[in-house]
Amino acid sequence: MGAGAVGCYFGGMLARAGFPVVLIGRAAHMDAIARDGLFLEGLSVNERIRLEASTEIAAVREAQVVLLCVKTVDTETAAREIRPHLPPGCTVLSMQNGVDNVARIRASSGIEAVPVVVYVAAAMAGPGHVKHSGRGDLVLPESARGIADRFEAAGIPCRLSPAIETELWKKMVMNCGYNAISALGRAQYGRMAKTPRIRALIGRAIAETVAVAHADGVDLSEEEMVEAAQKLGEAMSEATSSTAQDIARGKKTEIESLNGYVARRGAEGGIATPVNETLCALVQLLEAK
Repeated sequence: MGAGAVGCYFGGMLARAGFPVVLIGRAAHMDAIARDGLFLEGLSVNERIRLEASTEIAAVREAQVVLLCVKTVDTETAAREIRPHLPPGCTVLSMQNGVDNVARIRASSGIEAVPVVVYVAAAMAGPGHVKHSGRGDLVLPESARGIADRFEAAGIPCRLSPAIETELWKKMVMNCGYNAISALGRAQYGRMAKTPRIRALIGRAIAETVAVAHADGVDLSEEEMVEAAQKLGEAMSEATSSTAQDIARGKKTEIESLNGYVARRGAEGGIATPVNETLCALVQLLEAK
């Protein structure tokens, strides 16, 4: 549900492994996929995959598992729309950026979604064409072992975590460090990781995010997060952030759920977050164009 780059990549990998998959998304992509199949161009896969595609929300009606991949700005709307069509026993996975989607899904629809942390560099290169340029692994709570086994069977590496809230915040730290700067500088992660002043700026955004995480009861190490960010930039050197992709396409970004969320939570808790506040404001200035 919300089959953009993330949904198309993971849906394509599952379909390639023989799982029955329906992609639900915008007409431009779904029409092309229904007609020609999904072209998955990746690090290890370059092929056209046949699978179902629809623009109709009701296409979730026979699903055992729903991968909710919509942007965070559409979380409540999507949850309310799929709710009447979900069959009994269906599991909804929140495969989204940010740390509060599961709570928002529950509040808006009553759905008890499962949080999933997603690490993948992917972009839509054209109608029905997804390009995969880095990673492609997931972190799930230990309670989702059965679903993790299905992903693993499709060649998608999964790690089970006893502390999924901490894992969500670790991903949040990476997003707050990279996403806005990638958009503002029109830069790939590798170039950012090699530029001393940008590395320092990323470090300050991380320090603020870690401080807010601490206030929310999540214990993270600033030093470890800075080191992890550097490794991420090197491992996904050709990636550009989803925020950069949204700006390039004239779409609304998720910045309010990333740096904006940190700035809001910081203000509520008396924690200074000037870097996150500034990055959020500058991205919103670009959005206003």
